[in-house]
Amino acid sequence: MKVNIGISEEQRKLIAEGLAVLLADSYTLYLKTHNYHWNVTGPQFQSLHTLFEEQYQELAVAVDDIAERIRALGEFAPGSYKEFAKLTTIEEAEGIPSAEEMIKDLVKGHEAIAKTARSIVPVAENASDEVSLDILTQRMTVHEKTAWMLRSSVE
Repeated sequence: MKVNIGISEEQRKLIAEGLAVLLADSYTLYLKTHNYHWNVTGPQFQSLHTLFEEQYQELAVAVDDIAERIRALGEFAPGSYKEFAKLTTIEEAEGIPSAEEMIKDLVKGHEAIAKTARSIVPVAENASDEVSLDILTQRMTVHEKTAWMLRSSVE
């Protein structure tokens, strides 16, 4: 059946394309955060290990919400490493950085996702897609706050 939710096919496709980048960024940051959770060392080990776990668990929920919104818009969500690698704006980490470098790298990742989400807002606003706007607002809120908290721990 055709999707008939009051948003044109063209607008739904544009929103879904933006959300696919958001999904790829979120999944890439999820993997990076999980990696850092496993491999962090040093005097802040316990607190960072716990913090990174909280963050990757939040991202796991977010990727599901974003992918389901793409599906509700009538498009297919990307779901492979290959597709995510093509879409993401977040760079892979090389090796195992120090705990402080992990924090700085995660700040960059959270800020990148906030920028990605913000770039989709005008497209969703133009389509009066309040559901996608709500998701985007939630993601910007989480990522800007997380970036602030991480940034504060190294300044």
